[in-house]
Amino acid sequence: MAGKGIVVPVNFALHPLDLIILQSALSSFYGIGPRHTQRLMSKLYIHDTARVGSLADKQVLDLTAELSNMTIENDLRRKLQDNIRRLRDMGAYRGRRHAMQMPVRGQRTRTQTATAGKLNRVERFG
Repeated sequence: MAGKGIVVPVNFALHPLDLIILQSALSSFYGIGPRHTQRLMSKLYIHDTARVGSLADKQVLDLTAELSNMTIENDLRRKLQDNIRRLRDMGAYRGRRHAMQMPVRGQRTRTQTATAGKLNRVERFG
């Protein structure tokens, strides 16, 4: 089943492919949420409760082709980092706020800035 050409994320590597629901497998990719998953599955005429192991070869190939056209995982992380770096290099207000690890979108700074300090680091993690 794993030799069909579908990329399975690391956290699903321990489970047999017949037990994994395709919707949760797709959602585990960085950059693919429930909405993208639903659109992708309806575009390829795949049922909501379909399992990864029960997919036909043509469905797997179509799914792989669609995923290769999308910006996901490391490409999306790199794009996000480049955007933040561009804002910092320009000297934009948002870039300075990212550099100082402060809230970027107008949140209050008198209290509750711990979350902003976690999220607004130069290396943005997913």
